[in-house]
Amino acid sequence: MKEVYTLEDLRRWPAEQPPLRLAVCGDPVAHSASPQMHNAALAECGIDARYTRLHLRAEEIADAFRLLPAIGFIGVNCTIPHKFAALALVDRADDHARRIGVVNTVVVEGNQLAGYNTDGPGLVRAIRAELGVALRELRVMILGAGGGAGRAIAMQCAIEQCPRITLVNRTREKLNPLVAELGAFFPGENLAATDFETGSIKTQLAQSDLIINCTSLGMKPDEPSPIPGDLIEPRHFLYDTIYTAARTPLLLAGDAAGARGTNGFSMLLHQGALAFEIWFQRDAPLEVMRAALLGPAK
Repeated sequence: MKEVYTLEDLRRWPAEQPPLRLAVCGDPVAHSASPQMHNAALAECGIDARYTRLHLRAEEIADAFRLLPAIGFIGVNCTIPHKFAALALVDRADDHARRIGVVNTVVVEGNQLAGYNTDGPGLVRAIRAELGVALRELRVMILGAGGGAGRAIAMQCAIEQCPRITLVNRTREKLNPLVAELGAFFPGENLAATDFETGSIKTQLAQSDLIINCTSLGMKPDEPSPIPGDLIEPRHFLYDTIYTAARTPLLLAGDAAGARGTNGFSMLLHQGALAFEIWFQRDAPLEVMRAALLGPAK
């Protein structure tokens, strides 16, 4: 079996055993740890299927989705940059996915596709499990709120009725549609939006308890923290959605400040478990999936 498949592969899908019937699609996607997690779950539950990676460019995602029913797919996960496109391509989306505005889990239902989002609920579980606090109790700052994951998390904060939210993005104007949507949930001073200018960040951090990084800064160890380390206080909680490094630059800065933080491993685990439950209508073997993620990549 190949490590990564393409649109051309989908057009002449290989007859593998066990059959390849699930995948994560993204650009890039070779780094994804989802296959090792889901293949362990499939084996544990005795399900005759395998999960792989699909490298799809933006202009290929629609063609790829149209092929899924004919080649016997159960479903796919969508990662960067396909979460927004997936919402427009599915035949129906559940209320949660429509409200959040992005789809990360697709189920093949006959000749149609159904869309769901497990990012936000996965984060709620991860925050509770790793940091020992409830998301709904925290004032939240989201770094990189203009992207798919940032939007999903922001809308989840609204659903959880967090007391305050601050949206941060490199381009402030990209936040305007999200700010307009969130206005109904966060009246008055409980909603703020800014760019990464240090003075603005410092002001907003004084009114934040949890900092969530949804930018790509930190995927490489030589990259800087998305916010200056000297602005982080011991009282802050840090959650970095990046999971390719145990201690990202943001988390290392938090360590130096005495703040508690964790990486995106737990969110990957919990959103993956939720996707498994959507596909198969049964509990996911969470500890088996966790052990697979902690083991060598497959």
